[in-house]
Amino acid sequence: MPTTPTAALRRRRTTLVRQLPPLRAILRGSLIERYKPCGKPGCHCAKGPGHGPKYYLSVSFPGERPQMEYVPQEYHAQTTEYVTNYQRAREILEQICEINRELLRRREAL
Repeated sequence: MPTTPTAALRRRRTTLVRQLPPLRAILRGSLIERYKPCGKPGCHCAKGPGHGPKYYLSVSFPGERPQMEYVPQEYHAQTTEYVTNYQRAREILEQICEINRELLRRREAL
């Protein structure tokens, strides 16, 4: 980045801000797919992977066990989109921070 003109860094930052997903449509966590046997004797799930797929949102917090939240099938697509939006927002924010650090290093106005 040292060879990138300051004006180009600012244009890139503006472009990145426009690419941020709507912040109301983000959800931190990982979507986990599970198959579970029901425990009924003679059910087909006893010999296979189980019933499913069932989806769970897993969210980790420092010093705690991950929290799992069941995601009903009708919310699976939206939950997937929100989790993807969160990951994309993190990537974009990191790039914006990198640009801002470079501007600061150059002693340019942020």
